[in-house]
Amino acid sequence: MNKEEKLKKIVASQPYPLLFATISGAHLYGFASPDSDYDVRGSHILSLPEVLRLEPRQETIEISETRDEIELDLVTHDIKKFFALLLKKNGYVLEQLYSPLIIHTTAQHQELKGIAKRCITRYHNHHYLGFARTQWHLFEKESPRRVKPLLYVYRVLLTGIHLMQTGEIEANLLALNQSFKLPYISDLIARKVAGDEQSLFGDVNLDFYQSEYNRLCQELLDVSESSWLPSAPLAKNDLNDLLVRVRLANG
Repeated sequence: MNKEEKLKKIVASQPYPLLFATISGAHLYGFASPDSDYDVRGSHILSLPEVLRLEPRQETIEISETRDEIELDLVTHDIKKFFALLLKKNGYVLEQLYSPLIIHTTAQHQELKGIAKRCITRYHNHHYLGFARTQWHLFEKESPRRVKPLLYVYRVLLTGIHLMQTGEIEANLLALNQSFKLPYISDLIARKVAGDEQSLFGDVNLDFYQSEYNRLCQELLDVSESSWLPSAPLAKNDLNDLLVRVRLANG
């Protein structure tokens, strides 16, 4: 059984029906190391008896373990919670929803992808700026410094800029760099992919990488200000309609 089959088997064993399940993390971003775990993300559907309880159980399911020789990090949210996150400035759920690395899908997953395009706003830039800032501070204070946080810095900034320009999610750094053409990205990815999850730099030109970090942060701010994207999500009613239909169909 290959890894894809093992992942499908794991997903099929979950306690509730799934709207979708996809792969996120380093495998989605294009710089998985040989020892990278599999970040599986998705949305499950609680039954009507579950959601009618005073305190609904398992709105979020989290599993972190090694199963069938796969190091797994699985997180799924009930559809109500997932839809609510789509109405916030949350880039994580957008990347999970639109990940092309699909383990499980449904007709409602495809419908949700159409609806969620109208949840994207210019203020999603805050998610990407905040994530980049956190990863930069992590990279800056470490000794010795790891490649992974620096790759995350540039990945999220390029994803954010691309989103503000096009209204489309692209989380793969290799694909993004086909447009941005930053010459240092391929070297950073090669270091990470050829090493392990904790790949270290030897000497590092901190001034150069900080200059690029500052430049891309400013570019993200600039494109968000001029973006044609709306300032608030426009799909709340459609999300509510889909939520009710899916819930009733799985009562």
